[in-house]
Amino acid sequence: MAKVEVYSSLFCGYCHRAKQLLKDRGIAFTEIDVGSCDKRRAEMIQRAGGRRTVPQIFIDGRHVGGCDDLYALDRRGGLAGLAGAAE
Repeated sequence: MAKVEVYSSLFCGYCHRAKQLLKDRGIAFTEIDVGSCDKRRAEMIQRAGGRRTVPQIFIDGRHVGGCDDLYALDRRGGLAGLAGAAE
C-alpha cells in the first residue's frame, strides 16, 4: 500500500470529503493537522509548490493536489492504482 499523507485542518469541509473518499476506498492515510502548527503549514506550502489551501494530498511523496483533484483522480480510475488499493 502506498504512503498517503493528507494535510488538513479540523473544520475544513473539503478535508472531510477527501478523507472520506480515501476511507470509502479502503486507503489508509496519515493526517497532518496544519491548523495549529505553523511549522507543518510551512512544510505543506513548500511541498505543494506554494499552494496554501487545505487539503493538500500526497501519495508516495507525489503531490496529488486538493480535494477536487483527488476526486478527479478517482473518477479517472487512477486513485485505486496509484494508492495500491483494490477496486
